[in-house]
Amino acid sequence: MSDSRLLDDKVILITGGTGSFGKCFTRYALKNYHPKKIIIYSRDEYKQFVMSNESPFKENAQIMRFFIGDVRDKERLERAMEGVDYVIHAAALKQVPACEYNPAEAIKTNIHGAMNVIDASLDCGVKKVVALSTDKAVNPVNLYGGTKLVSDKLFIAANAYAGSKDINFSIVRYGNVAGSRGSVIPFFRSLIEKGETTLPITDYRMTRFWISLEQGVQLVIKALDEAHGGETFISKIPSFYVKDLAEALLPGCKTVETGIRPGEKLHEIMITPEDSYNTYEFEKNFIVYPQITYNTRQVRDESGKKVEEGFAYSSGTNKEWLSVEQIRELLKTVEPD
Repeated sequence: MSDSRLLDDKVILITGGTGSFGKCFTRYALKNYHPKKIIIYSRDEYKQFVMSNESPFKENAQIMRFFIGDVRDKERLERAMEGVDYVIHAAALKQVPACEYNPAEAIKTNIHGAMNVIDASLDCGVKKVVALSTDKAVNPVNLYGGTKLVSDKLFIAANAYAGSKDINFSIVRYGNVAGSRGSVIPFFRSLIEKGETTLPITDYRMTRFWISLEQGVQLVIKALDEAHGGETFISKIPSFYVKDLAEALLPGCKTVETGIRPGEKLHEIMITPEDSYNTYEFEKNFIVYPQITYNTRQVRDESGKKVEEGFAYSSGTNKEWLSVEQIRELLKTVEPD
């Protein structure tokens, strides 16, 4: 359980803050803490306008700040980070096909942008930085995953540059959030709304992890509370078969196997066997520690249990699985993004 006063009187900046995560985190922070200021840093003025007029952001306008800016712009980041205590880096180009077709743009945002966030945080006196990762950064098979792997490495290695500064950098990693834009749940729902009775599944063996947006937010809170620098936090969550999701959404539906798409994996992988040497298991999460010690403040939480050599955390070999009925119940909590 995180410190109930963790965010009290703190100034928090969220890059990509108008996205699903940024909105959920801000709602969670306003409900459970008393932050001094929350800065939403993003490129889209319209999304900022819409968010600023939504509840509870409108009711808390006195502590909400909306900065138009791009993570590619280091000077703007530095201006936005003046007086900031915590940075949560959620900005990224995330659509796999778009990144494949526009690789230079993905690199500018996901890699160069990460470097800018790191440099600005170091130079502006930020205390804690948590960057959002993805399962696609593990053994990447597409450019998006490749850029996020590099981004993760940059944030972990940033602890080497802390020096005497009171700052640490950590990572949280999870797969597609249930109901997020571009994921399978809204895709299936859109087909059902159009009257389709047959749902396409790329491969009947395909599995995914189930994580809600709020669970993702709570993992970030945990990282802010517990990180000493260099950790990758991963939640212990259940798996499901995509074919079971189809049945839960449309009982008795027909399905057709369409073949795996470019850049797609059969299973989401969060921890590889190569990571097992530095991975510890806790009651509700795993922590992967860096192979290199970047500064003297880095420590390992020995209350956890070191996983066995060769351990991997994959949605295909997970110990906890959701039944069709359990998926159907969870779907009631998944609202349109």
